[in-house]
Amino acid sequence: MSSILVTGGAGYIGSHVARQLGERGERIVTLDNLSTGFRAAVLHGDLVVGDTGDAATVAQVLRDYGVDTVMHFAAHIIVPESVADPLKYYRNNTANTRTMLQCCVEAGVRHFVFSSTAAVYGIPASGVASEDTPTEPINPYGRSKLMSEWMLGDVAAATPLRYVALRYFNVAGADPGGRIGQSTPEATHLIKVACQHVIGKRDHVSIFGTDYDTPDGTGVRDYIHVEDLAAAHLNALDYLRAGGAPVTLNCGYGQGFSVREVLDCVASVAGRPLVIRTEPRRAGDPPMLVARAERIAKVLGWVPRHQDLRGIVASALAWERQLG
Repeated sequence: MSSILVTGGAGYIGSHVARQLGERGERIVTLDNLSTGFRAAVLHGDLVVGDTGDAATVAQVLRDYGVDTVMHFAAHIIVPESVADPLKYYRNNTANTRTMLQCCVEAGVRHFVFSSTAAVYGIPASGVASEDTPTEPINPYGRSKLMSEWMLGDVAAATPLRYVALRYFNVAGADPGGRIGQSTPEATHLIKVACQHVIGKRDHVSIFGTDYDTPDGTGVRDYIHVEDLAAAHLNALDYLRAGGAPVTLNCGYGQGFSVREVLDCVASVAGRPLVIRTEPRRAGDPPMLVARAERIAKVLGWVPRHQDLRGIVASALAWERQLG
């Protein structure tokens, strides 16, 4: 039986995908350097502690486990950090992906599912992005991911490797079973930060920018439950196994919520008010970024099941209380 290599599978999104793969009976192996991931998040298959930029380690894992599919999550993802330290992002997100792809081609890996981002769109004129919206990233994080998409396209044109690249919008929530969730203490995700504040890990939550051209002046985003996002990766795997052609797809719900709306929801779920501070805009943040998401449903047969913002917040808060 061939195996699936999940890079970054000890991290937030990768661990949810690996869990769903394991529950389905797939043979999986996780490669993670544990810089931001956690051993306890790897619930199925073996964990190999190593770096995606280490070609010898990657090649050995591909060979030893008979890998025919790679799901590549290992990346840095903090936009302000990418602005302050761009070379860190080009090394880990772009150069290491190049190493991964070379090893995959040499090992005859057939399928590649890539963790991309809506940050490749930059600031769409309407605030809503379809897969055909021009890619004009405004920060090194988005550029580092877009460069990896370009590499994937070129490799697929030159070799038998086929891929699905999923452009994530704002991922939130946790495993409804309470087994795994977003565990990084320094995470910058809004819902995570707000939930940390609710249980006393932070003394306030900040709104970065209140003067955007949006209904209430705060940034608007498309929040997707991590369980639905993980399910999209299993749909992508099935699509590739059925002979699907290389494709790049948005992964969001097509509904936007402002920062203030999200914080109001957190306060409602928590049953207590939040201490909110307003701060200047952060570099690299677009005013509004919402998905056009019809294509992923049509191509992959993806059916989201957790679109309710209140449910997303409730699962995130339950996980934060468990951590606390």
